[in-house]
Amino acid sequence: MQLYPSANVPESRILRAHWAIQANFVATTLRKKLAGFTMRLMRKIVLSLGISLDGYIARPDGAVDFLFMPKDYSMASFFAAVDTVVMGRKTLEAGLKLSGGTLPAMSMAYFVFSHSKPPGKCEGWTFVNESLAAFIAKLRKRPGKNIWLMGGGELARDFLQADLVDELHLGIIPVLLGEGIPLFLAGFPQRDFSLIENKSYSQGMVALKYKRLRTKGKGEA
Repeated sequence: MQLYPSANVPESRILRAHWAIQANFVATTLRKKLAGFTMRLMRKIVLSLGISLDGYIARPDGAVDFLFMPKDYSMASFFAAVDTVVMGRKTLEAGLKLSGGTLPAMSMAYFVFSHSKPPGKCEGWTFVNESLAAFIAKLRKRPGKNIWLMGGGELARDFLQADLVDELHLGIIPVLLGEGIPLFLAGFPQRDFSLIENKSYSQGMVALKYKRLRTKGKGEA
């Protein structure tokens, strides 16, 4: 086996081969760094809702009269950080009922997951029935801000089951309903989160923010 270049091989060819190896190494390193940078900038899925002390997002009939917005609390920074809303069909219908048949006049794209409605654009929103992972992967690749997962409980469970929730923003209302529609339904494995913000407001409301910890651990998937 020949370990060294033959004297018959031109020096220019040796240099070209050397620089080709170096260029390939640099390109590979840059691709890896760019991939890591892209992951850090990836659009986050934020599950954000108001809930009761016992974890309900609505009464059994869908009423949310127990929710309130303290005067010293603002969602302006949250709205400035999102430009897309994802929700389930039941959540859409409940929202339309409360708002008189129209969605809030915000410059956001609305996507509604439904097994009963045909996919496609409707009156201000788009019905979706493809897999969560495939759809969210496409959304993340598009330029934009974070994605607001508005609910409800069944869709939140499916997102948690697929490990697609990056942050939890919960407004805890100081009331025990005793029964109602829960935010967290059974059916997903353990998901660990880390507290990133804890603020108290008037009328006893507490706002909690958590980020997903995706380190492997006991019970972790």
